[in-house]
Amino acid sequence: MAKAKTAAAPKANKKAAKAVKAIVKAAPRGGKKKGGKKSKGNAADTLWKLAEHPLVGELLAIGATAAVAAIAEGGSGPKKQGSSKAVKAAGKAAAAAIGARLISEFAEGAGKKAAKAAKPAKG
Repeated sequence: MAKAKTAAAPKANKKAAKAVKAIVKAAPRGGKKKGGKKSKGNAADTLWKLAEHPLVGELLAIGATAAVAAIAEGGSGPKKQGSSKAVKAAGKAAAAAIGARLISEFAEGAGKKAAKAAKPAKG
């Protein structure tokens, strides 16, 4: 005759058995920092100044205009299937327009530097 199996006790969950460890960070020391590093608050100020730069605003406008033009060229219609292609085309057009503007800006800046260097020194 076969022995009847008794119900085994459920196994304990190993993940639940482990204690949760708390990570304690040391409090920052008071006083001035050595090394001359700027505080993290200045990073937000720098980013804000960059966003206010006229070239950044111009690049955003150029990109948005190119994107709208690419969407308009794609035709108007409630086609759901072509919307992803239209978005891709708009993104590519915006990136191309921004890239062309940046190249012209830096080429213009390089031309001005070369013109200054070519001028004879007065003396």
